[in-house]
Amino acid sequence: MITETEEILKAEKKSSGKMEESKKFYYYRIFDDKEKLNYMKSSLEHKKVEKLLKEYEAKHQKYFNPEFIEFLHGKDHDAEIIEISDISY
Repeated sequence: MITETEEILKAEKKSSGKMEESKKFYYYRIFDDKEKLNYMKSSLEHKKVEKLLKEYEAKHQKYFNPEFIEFLHGKDHDAEIIEISDISY
């Protein structure tokens, strides 16, 4: 299940030092069948990720976040799991 999206713009530098066009990244909170919460980053919009999720679920009985990210890499090389850790001070 994918919930909550945030758009964040990220400017990347070319090796020559010139600025590329800004690239949009979307951040999603996802839960897998183990009820494990992860966050993921993707350059794909929410509707496209939802469509790919349905395609993935049609081929799998259960789904786990790392496997879904591997599946997404076929359409989005930028997709990755983001692990969140608490910091206290």
